[in-house]
Amino acid sequence: MLFLQLPLLLALLPGADSKDGFQEPVSFHVMGILSFYNRSWEQNVGSGWLGELQTQGWNSSSGTIIYLWPWSRGNFSNEELTELETLFRTFFINFALTFHNRIIQWQLKYPFDIQVAGGCELHSGEASAGFMQVAYQGSEFLSFQNNSWLPSPKGGGRAKLVSSLFNLNKGFLEIVHRLLTDTCPRFHLGLLDAGKAHLQRRVRPEAWLSPGPSPGPGRLVLVCHASGFYPKPIWVTWMRGEREQQGTQRSDVVPHADGTWYLRVSLEVEAREAPGLSCRVRHSSLGDQDIVLYWGHRSSVGWIFLAVTVPLLLLAGLAFWARKRRTLCQPASSRLPLE
Repeated sequence: MLFLQLPLLLALLPGADSKDGFQEPVSFHVMGILSFYNRSWEQNVGSGWLGELQTQGWNSSSGTIIYLWPWSRGNFSNEELTELETLFRTFFINFALTFHNRIIQWQLKYPFDIQVAGGCELHSGEASAGFMQVAYQGSEFLSFQNNSWLPSPKGGGRAKLVSSLFNLNKGFLEIVHRLLTDTCPRFHLGLLDAGKAHLQRRVRPEAWLSPGPSPGPGRLVLVCHASGFYPKPIWVTWMRGEREQQGTQRSDVVPHADGTWYLRVSLEVEAREAPGLSCRVRHSSLGDQDIVLYWGHRSSVGWIFLAVTVPLLLLAGLAFWARKRRTLCQPASSRLPLE
């Protein structure tokens, strides 16, 4: 998913609530991937994203939008949403036919993929900015700017041919311009309004420690997990006292299906240095009460459990042995039943 890596699409606008960890998504964008296998067979997938949260999907079989959240329809009417579905369906069909019909002229070879991303950004105090980009086989190909298609230098002569053809279709240019400058900003604002409660919610992280794979004799990998938190911004690190430890490794912050996030932070140390280390988790849902997990305390709990459990087991075994011994030592007559 090439365009998920573009800073333009991943930009977040720090709002008035940024001190508390909430950041309002500044962009809404739609992504489509068309896979061409042969002259009569292609597949397409699509999705809509509010910042980094997927809000819509695309059912290629029925040509309909899939709304992933109760508020994913924004404040658009059913008629407007039906019009959008028709537009996307027509786009996929015509886009595919164009590439199929120009396969020889543009020197294309099956199979190949075309990726399309378009959307809009909202900036505080400024007009909305629309964008649309096309990639061929994952490489930059075309971009839509100033109401026209521009070829990417990486696209070579093929990109110039495609952009020239697209620019000849004035109706197509007008539709794209209207989508980026009118439809997208209105839908974006509607999503922010309808999904406000969901976007501004705060979910406390669950945190726990575990050992990682052994890196070698006398060394340990300490792993701190933070899971199920929202919003995404979080601070997790290994510390000794109030001093952050160098060499802390952070995984990517990855999403759960429910929209919350997961992070893993690890630290490799000498085994003798592990006691006294702690993992500190700071998140907007926690207020000023950070979660602090001590690796040494984790070990102490285990020793306390063993210190209590082992003597109890020994006492139980000793009592059973003493009872059995008394039974065996009784005279045989005393063990006969009375008549």
